[in-house]
This record gives sequence, C-alpha cells and structure tokens, in this order.
Amino acid sequence: MKNQEIAKDVLKLVGGQKNIKTVVHCATRLRFQLKNENKADTEGLKQHEGVIQVVQSGGQYQVVIGSNVSDVYEELMKVGSFSSSDSETGSGGEKKGFVSNAIDIISSIFTPFLGIIAGSGVLKGLLNLSVFLGWIGVDSGTYQLLYAAADGVFFFMPMALAITAARKFKTNEFLALALAMAMLYPGFGTFAKSVAEAGGSLTFLGLPVIYSADIGGYASTVIPIILAVWIQSYVEKFSKKIVPTFLRIFGVSLITLLIMVPLAYIVIGPLGLVFGQAIGAGYKMIYGFSQVLAGAILGGFWQVLVIFGMHWGLVPIALNNLATTGMDTMIPMSLPGVLAQAGAALGIFLKAKDTKLKGLAGSGTLTALFGITEPTVYGVTLPLKKPFIFACIGGAIGGAITAYNGVISYAFGQSILTFPNFIGPDGDTSKVIASMIACGIAFIFAAVMTYFFGGVNNKKEEVTENNQTEPSKDVTESSEKELLLVSPLSGRVMPLDTIADPVFSSGTMGKGLAIEPVEGKLFAPADGEIALMFPTGHAVGLKTTDGAEILIHIGMDTVELDGEGFTTHVTQGEKVQKGQLLVEFDIPFIQSKGKPIVTPIVVTNSSDFSDLKVADLKETKVGDLLVTIER
Repeated sequence: MKNQEIAKDVLKLVGGQKNIKTVVHCATRLRFQLKNENKADTEGLKQHEGVIQVVQSGGQYQVVIGSNVSDVYEELMKVGSFSSSDSETGSGGEKKGFVSNAIDIISSIFTPFLGIIAGSGVLKGLLNLSVFLGWIGVDSGTYQLLYAAADGVFFFMPMALAITAARKFKTNEFLALALAMAMLYPGFGTFAKSVAEAGGSLTFLGLPVIYSADIGGYASTVIPIILAVWIQSYVEKFSKKIVPTFLRIFGVSLITLLIMVPLAYIVIGPLGLVFGQAIGAGYKMIYGFSQVLAGAILGGFWQVLVIFGMHWGLVPIALNNLATTGMDTMIPMSLPGVLAQAGAALGIFLKAKDTKLKGLAGSGTLTALFGITEPTVYGVTLPLKKPFIFACIGGAIGGAITAYNGVISYAFGQSILTFPNFIGPDGDTSKVIASMIACGIAFIFAAVMTYFFGGVNNKKEEVTENNQTEPSKDVTESSEKELLLVSPLSGRVMPLDTIADPVFSSGTMGKGLAIEPVEGKLFAPADGEIALMFPTGHAVGLKTTDGAEILIHIGMDTVELDGEGFTTHVTQGEKVQKGQLLVEFDIPFIQSKGKPIVTPIVVTNSSDFSDLKVADLKETKVGDLLVTIER
C-alpha cells in the first residue's frame, strides 16, 4: 500500500486535521496529541493494512506504522497541510497527570532526532572498533573527520534540543537556537578559562557567573537548554506585550536575548547542571544498591515500558549520564531485552506452519536485531503472549549478567551494532565480550523457549496479515453444537428484513434480527470482549468467547447525534459477562431528533456457522433466549 494512501487514511481515522493538536514520529510510530481521542476510529486503524497497532499511552495517541513511518509522516504533512512546527491549535481534550505530561514533553523533544543520535552512536562505536583493530589511528585525518561526524550531534545537542523544545513550548525556534548558540559560544569559554587560570572570578554586572570551562560549559548537556527554552516561552510572551508593534521585528528578540542569555548563565544553566548531576547520582545510588537486580528489572521490563511509551522517561537519563560522565550503564542493561525479542521472533519463524506468521516473524527478527522492536512486539510476540513473556525473562537474565559484569557504554545505541560502544578508553574488550555473552543468552533463551513452549501452532488465536487476532479453526470446532445469545434489550422483536436500513435489512452485515426497545439500556447478550465501541456510543461490537461476532446498532442514523443521548459503561478491549450493562441511551431524546430507535442485532460472521435461528417471539425482555447459532 502506498505511503500517501496510508497517510490519508490515518488522517481521516484519527478524526481529521481539526482533531490533531500535534504530530511527530519516532522509529516506528506516528505520535499524535488529539483534542479528543474518542473521535478517533481506533478499531478502524487497527484493521488498516498499513497500521501495525494503536497505543494510547502517556497522553499520546500512537499509531504504529513500522519502518516506513518517516515516509508516511512526510505524506501526512502534505495531505494534512501541517508544518513541522505545528502545535496545539485550540483547547480541548482531557487533562493529563504529571507523569503523562512529563512523558509527552520528553518524547516530543527527543523523538525527532533520536534516530540521528543512534546512528551517530553506532558510528562512534565502529570508530572505537577500528582503532582497536589497528585499522586507523586517532591522530589520522580520517579518524578526526569521521569522529566529527560521530560526536558533532552530541557536542551541539543543545542546539537540536532548542529547536524541538521550542516547538513543544510554543516559542520562537530561531530565538531558542540563538540562546543555545550563546550558551555554546566558544569565545566565552576561552575567556572564562583565562579568568580562572588568572585566579579571578567571572561576573556579570557584579553577579557571579558559574561556568566550568574545563568540562566544555554546556556542550553535550540536556537539561539546561530545555529549562532555558521553557522559561524563554514566557519571557517572549512578556516581550511581545511591551514592545510596540512596529518594533517587534527586532525588539522581541532583543529583549528576550538580553534577559535570557544572562539568566541562562547565572541561574538556569547552573541549576540545570546540578539537577542533571542529581539525576545521575540518584541513578548511581540505585545501581549501586544492587547491580544485578537493577539489570534484571531493566532488561526484563524494557519492552513493557516501550509498549506504554514509558521508556521515554529513561532515555534522557542515559543521555544525561553520557553528557555528565561520558559513560552509561543503563544502555547495556536494556540491550538484552531488545535482542531477546529478536530471539523470540526467530523461535516463531522456525516453528510456525502458517506462512503469513512465518513471514512476519522473519522480518521481525531482523528489525529487532537492529534495535527496532515495535513491529516485532506488536505484530508477532505480543499477540501470541508466551513468546513475549519468554523474551522478557530472557532480557531479565541477560540484563542481570550485564550488570554483574559492570558493562559500560560510551555512546548511545541499542542494537547488535552498538557492541563496539562498550570498548573501554584503554582498549579493554572484556566488557564487550561480557555483553555479547549476556545478549546471546537472552536471545537463545527466548528462541528456544518460544520454539518448544511458545504455543506457536496450537494457539487459539493466530496472527493475521493485519497483525490482529482472529479465531483459529479449533475455536469453532468445539464439542458444543450450539451458541446461545440472550436478548440485550427489552422491546418488540422485528425480522431484520423489515427495517428501513438497507445495509442491515439486506443481510449484507450478517444474519440477525431487530428490536424496538422500550427501555434505554443495552446489555451484553453473551460473555466476551468488546471488539468495537464507537466513540459516539451508538454501536457496539462484541466478540463472544464462543467465536461469534455480534454488532448491535442502537437506532437508525444515530451516529449523526455525535454521542449526545448515549452513555457508555464499557471500553473497547474490555472483557464483559452476559447481562452486563454496556450502554444507556435516551429514547425520548433520540426520537425528538427524528431518529428511529429500531436496533438491529447481527452476527457479522454468520458465514462461519451452519445456521442461525431467532426465537419465535414478538416481545422480549432482557435475558430471554433470543438467538441460537448452530456450528
């Protein structure tokens, strides 16, 4: 499917451009902030052939696309007429908690250039390996040029963060970039160093300026510039209020820089450094309490954190560790958790009889080896459950071994290409070997356990081409010959072919019946799972535990009421029991809007069964036996 078509469909299914506050992308996902997530057709997105999965976490509506996400994102920018700096265009949506807001801010700031950081980290590791093998020397022009390519993004990271933070905090990007440039200005660093060597103290209008030229000032730092741009967003608003309109072309930037640059050097920068050092010290304290436990937890739960987007809370800590100390232990401990998913996917690939599943598992193995696990997790291991669990256990074992051996990373990255990042400054390769052994154990454990005990071919749910799940043949070949559905409503029973809606009356949607309800309460007709819950509450899809797929559409054309008059009591994906209240609806209100309340109830997968019989009733009450489905 073409990327442009995927982009158009995704834009429509998330509720259109008017429902989008912001959108960015990472390695595999489009990350939306929607004004109202209830307006998005989540089930429609999940069933789309160009979408792997939908995740609602951390205040974001995440649409998992796969490795072609950047191409889809570019097309989305075109078809939606977005700009790269699009921000919230209006109020609305639900209030988010502190954790959700923090994760949203962090992911929005780091996501746009995380791939560049990872690529640069791999290059730095390959340079370390080349030096160790004697292929090039550190004093050669080749090494120095390539090292500039590898280290440049880390040295000037505050400039990249300034742009993405400005987009998030809704302030001028170039003004934020100018602020970052001032904080990195080499001339000031040289002056500060000369003052320190002369035994003097650095001041601004008599105020002390704390600046460490020995560690490169604010180069490679993370927290100071983010705090500075956040405060800049308020200073810029203040400047716009006091500067006359005809002077704004230069006046706003002049006043903002006059306030922010000294403030950044005197207050914000030092506080940011202290905060960063405190985070690093806190992490070291936890790591020092029990290295093995820390490794087991991080390696075992890393992919769980990725599923919910919670790993974004840890990425800045790793980057901060690299910036403040030049090394990090979090990256090596999480790596086994990444590669274990590749092992589980390989186990599925070797065991699977289904050709579609084998193909998905094969591609998932490769992408996970190179650090992209979302397609593997959402499309292969997680739907089958046991392989995902085995991979988490393998990651925990590998993480514990990694931590026990004290493996340290000197650059950012999470893939098989990042092992050279673990080579010590003195050329020590023992940590690399330890990491490779730990990751190898995680990989092999997940692969072997999945192959023998993953239930790949006897699972009652098999992965389909859409990466959704559907009943396998043995689900509908139960020893029971009949499935029973009770009435979900009280009211008058009508043959399906007598109702006004031709889509239902023609049987196109499946066999069934209709009820004209006398009470505005809809109950579950059987035990099962809510497969579809329209945001408007006017229609519910239920997949019963026996494999029947039921669609109940309350009234005719009631989607036009946009949810008014409907109150839902369950959510999509929720397990329900027969007789459980699903939706309440206001019958007089619906009728006052000119909408019939006749409610069709159809079995959308009727063709999977031999026959469907409706009880011979003119009136029904909730709980009465209504439909018998013969296998």
